[in-house]
Amino acid sequence: MKRLLTIFTCLMFTTVSMKAQKVIPLYEGAIPNSKPCEVKQKEIIDTSWNKDGILIVSGISIPTITVFEAPKEKRNGTAVLICPGGGYWVVAAGHEGNDFAKAFNQLGVTAFVLRYRLPNDACMENKSFVPLMDAQQALYLIRKNAKQYGIDENKVGIMGFSAGGHLASTVGTHFNDPARKELADANIRPDFMILGYPVISFDDSIGHIGSRDALINKNPDQKLLHYFSNEEQVTTKTPPTFLVHASDDDVVKVANSIMFYEALIKNKVPAELHVYEKGGHGFGMNNTTTQDKWFERCINWMRANKWL
Repeated sequence: MKRLLTIFTCLMFTTVSMKAQKVIPLYEGAIPNSKPCEVKQKEIIDTSWNKDGILIVSGISIPTITVFEAPKEKRNGTAVLICPGGGYWVVAAGHEGNDFAKAFNQLGVTAFVLRYRLPNDACMENKSFVPLMDAQQALYLIRKNAKQYGIDENKVGIMGFSAGGHLASTVGTHFNDPARKELADANIRPDFMILGYPVISFDDSIGHIGSRDALINKNPDQKLLHYFSNEEQVTTKTPPTFLVHASDDDVVKVANSIMFYEALIKNKVPAELHVYEKGGHGFGMNNTTTQDKWFERCINWMRANKWL
């Protein structure tokens, strides 16, 4: 593994080169809302999901973005920040992160896979807002360094799956309420959202309680329940959104996507929803129960809206 020290013009932070991808720490110096802890980051290939295995990352206390640069001859100015899922316990960085980044590169899109901090009271002062803080910081850095990557600052979207979909939709509905006051004047609104089988609501009836407990604890304050139930936070300013889900998802109920879609339509926000009869949860790019390719439909939606 080669290590390459690079200095960004304005941010002056370290970049590590690894198999042509740069891994960039989100913060220079001290990491906000953190305290010393002994948690160590681990990466495993989990074969319990499928025979090929999926990349799972746990114990993230130093947040980063991995940069997948589109080839210069293909660049179209679009960028996507990708938030893998994992119930706010782990990050499924492969099939819900790197795989999509590589596919976007072939379309001329530069992608950034976010490894956000996982909520942990031992490592954080206020864990509930830490993933949001990291995602907002990542969007800020992408736009801050847009010129370097040939990115149009008005074509920066966010993508998320499962709990990562909750994080992405939180970014898309709370951009006027930055988790760090330092970003109060920054543009941290995504221009579009792509949400795969997302956790949207923390309501008892449809919410994914595991994600809710990990982020805001059991028996949470009602204000936090409302704040992080993103179907209740949609406004006319919420970004255009593409959603995909399976009806037989027994982990995150399809009602999450449906309720978010209905809230978008009510607020006259452009939205497209694809619900498959089967597919379960966590299918990533390939729903093997159907010959239909949802990511191709997503690409068509992006082209129709001139992000591609």
